[in-house]
Parts: sequence; C-alpha cells; structure tokens
Amino acid sequence: MDLASNLGGKIEKTEVLSAVEKYEKYHVCYGGQEEERKANYSDMVNKYYDLVTSFYEFGWGESFHFAPRWNGESLRESIKRHEHFLALQLRLQPGQKVLDVGCGIGGPLREISRFSSTSITGLNNNEYQITRGKADFMKMPIPDNTFDAVYAIEATCHAPDAYGCYKEIFRVLKPGQYFAAYEWCMTDSFDPQNSEHQKIKAEIEIGDGLPDIRLTTKCIEALKQAGFEVIWEKDLAADSPLPWYLPLDKSHFSLSSFRLTAVGRLFTKNMVKVLEYVGLAPKGSLRVQDFLEKAAEGLVEGGKKEIFTPMYFFLARKPNSDSN
Repeated sequence: MDLASNLGGKIEKTEVLSAVEKYEKYHVCYGGQEEERKANYSDMVNKYYDLVTSFYEFGWGESFHFAPRWNGESLRESIKRHEHFLALQLRLQPGQKVLDVGCGIGGPLREISRFSSTSITGLNNNEYQITRGKADFMKMPIPDNTFDAVYAIEATCHAPDAYGCYKEIFRVLKPGQYFAAYEWCMTDSFDPQNSEHQKIKAEIEIGDGLPDIRLTTKCIEALKQAGFEVIWEKDLAADSPLPWYLPLDKSHFSLSSFRLTAVGRLFTKNMVKVLEYVGLAPKGSLRVQDFLEKAAEGLVEGGKKEIFTPMYFFLARKPNSDSN
C-alpha cells in the first residue's frame, strides 16, 4: 500500500492528474520543445520525481541506477559493485568530505559512505526525495573549494547545460581533487536523422525526466571547458558480460528483480489501475505508469541498438593551480 499512499510525492492528491498533464506537455511525444524543457528544467524534474519516486522505490529499492553485470551476479550485487567502483576511482579516504550531486533518496550515498568511511553530503532539488540537502546543482549554496571529492550517479543528465553544472562542481571541489560520474548519453552510433533513433531518445526523455540526452563527446567538451583535466573516460556498458538493460528486457525473467521484469511491470500496472479505480491511488497514477513503461521500452531498444548508455564513466581532476 506504500505505492498507493505515496503516489504523487509532495503534490496534492487532487492535483496529480494536472501535474502529469503539465509534465507530459514538456516532451516531444506531446509537442514539447527541448528549449522549453531546458528553460523550465527545475519544474520539469521536480514534477517527474514527485510523480515517479514511489514507483522507483517499489521496483528498484533505494538505488535507482543501472550497472554493468557479471554472469552469476544478482542485480543488487552489481549495483553495489558499481557504487564501490566509483568510490575506488575517487581514491576516497576515511574522514574526507564528499558531495553526492543528485543523491535521490540516498541509497548510493549510504553505501559509499559505509564502504569508504567518508562523510557525504547529498544534494537534490526534489523536496519529496530528501528533506536535507535540497538545492539546485546549477546554483549550489556551497562555498568554493569545500569538498575533497564529488560524484554523480545518473543525475547530472537532468541538468539543462552540462558546462554550467560541471562548472559549479569545479567551484565547490578543492584543487587537486577528483570528480567522477556515470552519465546518461547518446553514443556515437546515434543518428539524429534516423526517426527510430529519435523516437527512442524521446521515450527515454519523457520516461526519465530529461531535458535532452547529450552525446558522450559533449560531456568531455563541457568538462574541459569547465576547467577539469580528464583522467580517463569509457562507456562501461561496452564490456558488460550481461546487458545493462537485461532487468527491463521482455525476454528476461528474474524472481530476484521481479518487479522490474515485463511480467512484474504488467502486474504493477494492473495493480495501479485497480488502486486508482477504487480511489486509493490518485487520478493520473496510471498515466505515470504508462510513461515509465514507455521509458523501459526506449531504454531496452536504445541499449540493443547501442545508441544509448546509462553508464558513460569519466574521472576528472581539478588542477592544483586554479586559474579559472
């Protein structure tokens, strides 16, 4: 019943349907424009997470992200390993002050903090997901040179401008220290003139609250423009023994991650339909489930065609002599 009672987040239950309609109108499928999504990214992303967080918690638990996965490894194990990998790349040391940009409900933050014995501050612009650390990562209320390390896990893709976001991260990071991230990106195989590729991109954008999905090369350009030295970068999806999108693929079934499978999602959809019909879930809840299903389909197709990745990794360093 938590799924029903929490649907809509901070939005009044009577206003959920209206919020869904306003959110949908930002997107291509409903005639929306990229410029409008970028100009109103804060409103769009907040509406998105108010509407979907209870679905995410129901399906994913506390960590809402993908991971490269080994044969014989469970989804939960792969997610933890993905988080530990990030901590190791950042060379985290006990007692350091670390910033999690776009921390969600704090699952990865708690895991990385336990793993590395560091003090981590979570930043998130959605009030429903977090009561402390609420701020816009395009305008952080944080002094210069505060943190020993900064990371972002599938979060800065919500920023309307990669350069502006990375520049803020550069500002709050101490000189000589590291920033690492997993970014959602279109790969070099994406063809903007291909209508099927565009459809997949639009499905991912509406289903995941994104103003746009940038190319991997644009991330690197923005990092360098912001002042970072790029240590290394790679699409970690390329070497994953099991496809990162496997949990969502209709051909896949797993009891351990049942709620993410096509059968599990159909069960959730029918449950939400009943809950909305009897008044236990607000009107508009099924519409949210519909665009999340559209996202799942887009993610699987984007992964299969290798035009999209949710784990473009980079490690960047702020130079010791800050001339910016």
